Amino acid sequence: MSPVRIDPYLAGNFRVSIDGITAAHFSEVIGLEAAIDVVDYRAGDSTEDSPIKLAGLKRYSNVTLRRGFTSDVSLWNWYHNLITGVMDRRAVTIQLLDAQDNAVWTWNLANAWPCRWAGPALAANSNEVAMETVEICYESLEASPAT
Repeated sequence: MSPVRIDPYLAGNFRVSIDGITAAHFSEVIGLEAAIDVVDYRAGDSTEDSPIKLAGLKRYSNVTLRRGFTSDVSLWNWYHNLITGVMDRRAVTIQLLDAQDNAVWTWNLANAWPCRWAGPALAANSNEVAMETVEICYESLEASPAT
């Protein structure tokens, strides 16, 4: 009996959902990352030379979303809420899809808000697609494979 071949998923098939933003077709998601700080601890009466490693704060890197710049102003309006003093936290869901467009992994970012927005780089001699970029910070991350 030969082993079952398991192919990796392609990075180009994904979906992003943001509360209140329906036309969010992104071409790129960068920075989906989590880490735990390491705290060295040694009791005052310890005779050991090596400290015990303890788990510290959980940290989540900001996620950068890129899409073609269009007349859809939903990302700009979300960012504009924050620069005008309206805290607007939303749920962001990123799903990796298989070849049949079924979700195989889901990442939920809680209490997310845009901490940076960037418009397109403009050049008279360019024929590239104008891109909009938004950087999202968030407070917690849940990840789960499809069951």
